[in-house]
Amino acid sequence: MLVVDLDGTLLRSDMLHESFWNAVAREAATIPAAGAALMRGRPALKACLAERAEIAPATLPYEPRVIARVKAWRAAGGRTALVTATDLRLARAIANHLGLFDDVFGTTGETNLKGPAKAALLVEHYGAGGYDYIGDSEADLPAWAGAARAISVNAAPALRHRLDLQSRTPAEHLPPDASRAGVMLRALRPRQWVKNTLVFVPMIADLTFDLATLFAALIAFVALSLTASAGYVLNDLLDLSDDRSHPRKCHRPFASGALSAATGTWMFPVLLIAGLAVALVGGPLLLAVVALYFLATMAYSVKLKRHTMVDICMLATLFTLRIIAGGVAIGVELSVWLLAVSMFMFFALAAVKRLAELTDLQAAGRAVTRRAYRVEDRGLLSQMAISSGYLAVLVLALYIDEPVVQEKFGAPWMLWAVCPLLIFWISRMVMVAARGDMHDDPLVWALENSTSRKVMGLTAIFVALAVLL
Repeated sequence: MLVVDLDGTLLRSDMLHESFWNAVAREAATIPAAGAALMRGRPALKACLAERAEIAPATLPYEPRVIARVKAWRAAGGRTALVTATDLRLARAIANHLGLFDDVFGTTGETNLKGPAKAALLVEHYGAGGYDYIGDSEADLPAWAGAARAISVNAAPALRHRLDLQSRTPAEHLPPDASRAGVMLRALRPRQWVKNTLVFVPMIADLTFDLATLFAALIAFVALSLTASAGYVLNDLLDLSDDRSHPRKCHRPFASGALSAATGTWMFPVLLIAGLAVALVGGPLLLAVVALYFLATMAYSVKLKRHTMVDICMLATLFTLRIIAGGVAIGVELSVWLLAVSMFMFFALAAVKRLAELTDLQAAGRAVTRRAYRVEDRGLLSQMAISSGYLAVLVLALYIDEPVVQEKFGAPWMLWAVCPLLIFWISRMVMVAARGDMHDDPLVWALENSTSRKVMGLTAIFVALAVLL
């Protein structure tokens, strides 16, 4: 008999955390319900989450090496069993989908089928030494102890060593196929940190470039980057089902199974605490803005992103909060003109983001799941992006004509050249998104697209000339 564990072995994730985040994404009330269930024990928690979650077994990230091993065993005439601490209902759904197991055992009632409890069940059904066991964690050591042959999957070096010492025969190890540190870094989406360079905008607008100001802005940048990464991890956990059906997002670390949902569950609070701690170094006001940014991000991820237009307004607000954080960090009063340009410009970028997503959906013939938009909304989104972007340029032009700007810049007339550049940039970006050629966040695309980089370079040159001449 070949006995296979589920979490971290057959599945490159953890069903307890998968079902938790799936249920929370569907209904935020899952959190207090799960807390109440946990007080009655882990079996009750698993039962609560299994009832509330809607897991699609076909989309889960399976470990291909284990699947191949099970198929080979069955092809040779052997029998197989899926034995897991996951709730039995979920285990059966996965087993029925795969069609590879003769027996299925999982957590039921008051028994959490893990560690010694699992080992006792295996000996009772198959006898000591009557089965081979494939597992991945320290909790599997009792099951391995009673196995004729032990096979580990993605186990840590220390665990592999312990397994070698206790095994009756030489254990077989299927090592991790990627650097965990590299995958975790990718889950933080460091490319998205470029958005947090907006904290330097108040410093540039105020023309203050001393070291103390730069250091204060850097603190805001680091705090927002860590907090934003916490938000990205949370968003990925809530969006697991949608991401796995997406042609590009399915390669994200959590969706692909390169990182388990269990890993994301601890990464999220660690990143959040680190971000808030760094913000506190910048002062209580910066801490308040960063905390507000995170709460807004969480509200967006859990609820607001599913509401038409509210999601776009929320994205524009999140961008503007980055500028506010920069102003608070360096202690300058932000101009109403700057905030107005920010809101209009980032509303346009958010509309472009949705336009690009809908264009992809139309091309792929897929339905919108957690968004409230339809493909027919593409024309309206395009109009909103253009209108809002042009309004941002209009406000910028009015700002340039302000007496305070005329006094602050040596050659303020050079700033007028920025306006046509922005009109060109916004128009082209909307056109690219409408054609289906934008496959990333608009700001990331802007930094990677050669034409866009040239526009930004020219804009920087004209701003520098306005300051220096």
